[in-house]
Amino acid sequence: MTPYDVLQGKTAVITGSGRGIGRAIALELASHGANVAINYFRHKDRAEEVAAQVEQAGGKAVVVRAHVGDVESVQRLVKTTADTFGALDIFIGNAASGVLRPVIEQELKGWDWTLNINTRSILFGAQAAAPYMIERGWGRIIGITSIGSTRVLPEYSIVGISKAGIEALIRYLAVELAPHGIVCNAVSPGVVETEALDFFPRKDQLVAFAKERTPAGRLVTPEDVARVVAWLCTDDARMIVGQTIVVDGGYGVMA
Repeated sequence: MTPYDVLQGKTAVITGSGRGIGRAIALELASHGANVAINYFRHKDRAEEVAAQVEQAGGKAVVVRAHVGDVESVQRLVKTTADTFGALDIFIGNAASGVLRPVIEQELKGWDWTLNINTRSILFGAQAAAPYMIERGWGRIIGITSIGSTRVLPEYSIVGISKAGIEALIRYLAVELAPHGIVCNAVSPGVVETEALDFFPRKDQLVAFAKERTPAGRLVTPEDVARVVAWLCTDDARMIVGQTIVVDGGYGVMA
């Protein structure tokens, strides 16, 4: 018996799981026998590739197209997953997008786009998922945030605000849902070298600085994050409630 046996047969929704951190989380949960909904919006081929990898890893998969910035769409994602597997046990809000520019230059359209995809999706995804979890008396809700929730990064303004919002939202969900056996936490990775960094105007500078500054001697990988997420889904972590777990190789503790 291992702590991860509890994940066998559990069903997880992971928003934005066609690549990067979301993909790694899907594969990690599948390796412990979980069913996984692979969510995508634009790249069906990538989602189907991840679904095939989930099956190879030992889980079952369904591919669901959903624009999580739209409330009805994220609600449909949850329902489709629950209808497919007969349950919904884990909701992981990983999808992320945003307009990268100084905060003083941000516009309403960018604000709505960023907050809706990054933060609002977790609120309404959790609302849709909670009844299934309450019925079984067990559930996990995890939001993926970033170091930009507490530290200022160039051009990261609204994205950082949205990530701080996730952490606050998780605290409120955690307190309200804990009596029902639903454990809610956030995971905040350090700098992770995924495709998402390609959109940063100072990517090379950011990566070089992070590598130099990280005591662990390397950048965080998607797999590092996925292993922490999977552990938070076990019963060994059930008394960690409403917290933000930082996975950054020591980056954030440097003066």
